[in-house]
Amino acid sequence: MAGGRPEAQDHPPENGFTPLDVRPAPRLLPHIDGSVLPALGGFGKHQKQLVVLTWIPALFIGFSQFSDYFLLAQPNGTCVQPLTNSTNWTTAAPPPVSGTSGAPALQLRGNGTGEEHGEGSGLLCACKEWRLELQTGLSQNVVTKWNLVCDSAWKVHIAKFSLLVGSIFGYLVMGVMADWFGRHPVLILSVLFMLVFGLSVAFSVNVTMFSTLRFFEGFCLAGLALSLYVLRIELCLPGWRFSITMVASFLMVGGQLLMPGVAALCRHWPNRDDWQVLQIVIISPFVLMLPYVWIFPESLRWLLATQHYRRSKAMMLRIARKNQVDMTTEPSGVLSELEQELHKKPQRTCIVKMMSTRNLWKNIVVLCVNSLTGYGIHHCFARSMMDPEAQPTALCHADYYTMAGIAVATCLAVCPVVGLMGRRGGLLAFMIITALASLLQLGLLNLIGKYSLRHDTVLRDSLNRKFSVAFSIIGMFSSHAVSTLSIFFCAEITPTVIRGGGLGLVLASAGFGMLTAPIMELHNQKGYFLHHVIFACCTLLCIICLLLLPEPRGQPLPESLADGETFTRQTLLHPGEQHLLLSKTDRDYSRVHDTPLHLTATGGATVAAATALAAVPASYALATGGEVIGNCAISNGV
Repeated sequence: MAGGRPEAQDHPPENGFTPLDVRPAPRLLPHIDGSVLPALGGFGKHQKQLVVLTWIPALFIGFSQFSDYFLLAQPNGTCVQPLTNSTNWTTAAPPPVSGTSGAPALQLRGNGTGEEHGEGSGLLCACKEWRLELQTGLSQNVVTKWNLVCDSAWKVHIAKFSLLVGSIFGYLVMGVMADWFGRHPVLILSVLFMLVFGLSVAFSVNVTMFSTLRFFEGFCLAGLALSLYVLRIELCLPGWRFSITMVASFLMVGGQLLMPGVAALCRHWPNRDDWQVLQIVIISPFVLMLPYVWIFPESLRWLLATQHYRRSKAMMLRIARKNQVDMTTEPSGVLSELEQELHKKPQRTCIVKMMSTRNLWKNIVVLCVNSLTGYGIHHCFARSMMDPEAQPTALCHADYYTMAGIAVATCLAVCPVVGLMGRRGGLLAFMIITALASLLQLGLLNLIGKYSLRHDTVLRDSLNRKFSVAFSIIGMFSSHAVSTLSIFFCAEITPTVIRGGGLGLVLASAGFGMLTAPIMELHNQKGYFLHHVIFACCTLLCIICLLLLPEPRGQPLPESLADGETFTRQTLLHPGEQHLLLSKTDRDYSRVHDTPLHLTATGGATVAAATALAAVPASYALATGGEVIGNCAISNGV
């Protein structure tokens, strides 16, 4: 028996067969979806309770993300005391002012700036006192509080920047912290500071203080949203991940739909401005998350991936007890293997190590570009849908409810499409629709006006408007789906050890895409067409790059960087073809004896016989060659 083991090492068996006493048993702890969670009861009662706890804050996050539509909404303006005369006039139809040739002097546009219609350039926003009225549910907001119109209108865009820029930095920083310190500390810190900065916003004394505090509010809001997203993904088995995530998306859209009603309830509050009451109302529900310090545990998946085995053992026993699983009779051996690994020290990984991989960093970069393009071109479609002749307040109402309705329709459509076509197929389909809507809107409308209906201008303009609205709705629908699927895609293919950082990169890219909207508004929509053309070209690039992504549907989540590298691209229509090309062959080549290697091994006798045959005469070789070769073959065992 002792002599058989070295022989097995010197001559490894063929055809991939290895004796059981040589190959070690496969480890169970790295296979969380396949071994650890099923041993603890699968997606049991404990996991379902925690998932519900991640759903509840999604509604409050929806309130905060869409609060700008009410806190910074542009009002209707009435100039009570003009600088030129003492006659009252409204911005919608200002009376003639002396020196302007009888033309109106001022019009307050949707971005809060004045638009001159007369010839005198010094009369732009020439008003000493304004009376501003809101039509968005509140009677007063930040704009009306500090008269942020005309020359001060740029401060409104800075306030919008502050929340988005804070979110971008929050996604990047909090994502790295979630990988290094854990998901639970990031969640609790985000909740605490969200309450501090969010409530402080309501007591701002000027717009500078408001914008600064909104930056930190966005930072904490990003950490809260990211940690909940990661925890929700890591709690589920492969079959539950997408449905659980889409429920959270529906709740966030529900917050968007309920926000106008919440704003209407905050009108005419005694002793407080309406916008202050609204800010307190949308931040106060986060107090309900303070008990999460005790009732919400750390992610078991992160603990095992980073080798926090002592904490993992206590967590597994707790989960098994709540799922009513007896670990003493557990046959898989997960707990016994964990006992043997308790001596190991924790190992943390930073997102920077992603650059040392071959495939993983490419996948994340592709998803970052997709997320940036989806949110960036969404604003282009929203801008194209606007009616330039409508009043700004009516436009805000229509736009808000239209975007909310499109978001609901997107969530309803994404579920069956992804169930039918998978993650990659669904993302590719929505990106193609986005590209077609964008290209048709940019090109078809110009062709209609140039080559047809040249004489009937009314019918041409009406037809262009209808096509523009139709393509805008389709584009907003598909681009919203692209953004949603890109974020979810990244959460599935990024390993657990860097999932926070990878998801933070994709969410930060989405923030950059959303940042293009206030930038365009700050420049009065100048360069809007070029902006749309650039993002339309990006959609074509994304369609090509999406073919490089793997399909994670039904696959376990990768835990380490090595697991992330195992996700390889598959063919889109026939996923079995590549598998056949890459599969190992089981053919037996042991009976092939005409190779140079075999001739060298059998060697001497055959070579000597061939030399002897070459030296004898031809007639003798014909007579005796067969006998010599036969004897040589018999002596060599052939």
